[in-house]
Amino acid sequence: MSHTSHTAHGPRTSRTSRRTKRPALLAATCVTAVGLGLGLAAAVPVAAAGQPGAGSGSGSTGRQYDAKEVRHFLKGFYGNHGPSAWEREHLVTEELKEKVAQTPDYDLLLCAQNVPKAIDIGPVTTAQSAGVGWAPVTTHWGKGQDAQVFTAYVGLDASKPMKLMDISCEAPNG
Repeated sequence: MSHTSHTAHGPRTSRTSRRTKRPALLAATCVTAVGLGLGLAAAVPVAAAGQPGAGSGSGSTGRQYDAKEVRHFLKGFYGNHGPSAWEREHLVTEELKEKVAQTPDYDLLLCAQNVPKAIDIGPVTTAQSAGVGWAPVTTHWGKGQDAQVFTAYVGLDASKPMKLMDISCEAPNG
């Protein structure tokens, strides 16, 4: 529908046809730029994760789990009443499983002999250079019974699935 006329400088397109073409060109340019931007954004974390110097003292050169991720893991692992059989099998290191096997009449993962009524996870501390994070875990036993606090330790190497790596049944700072 463009209207062309001839002038001394050659054929000329009317203003209406140029306006009609601009939105299509602008839309195509935006789609290309957005697609390129998304592609670059998706590649940046992957490239950054492999940078030397970003790893733990354990020889890893990748990203480490942060305190928020450790807290999320521990809340999921312990839930309200303690870890399930699946969590005990798949989310505990082999070394800790061996320690647990040495205490058949005592649940080392809960530092108890019974199932608690509730469990709370305290603030998480991470030692990036050591590749370890930990938090106090408080088990509640019901009316009139005291709560018990122990410490759970988690490896921070994000190149591996997060696992519970140790337990200290002594209360933190005591």
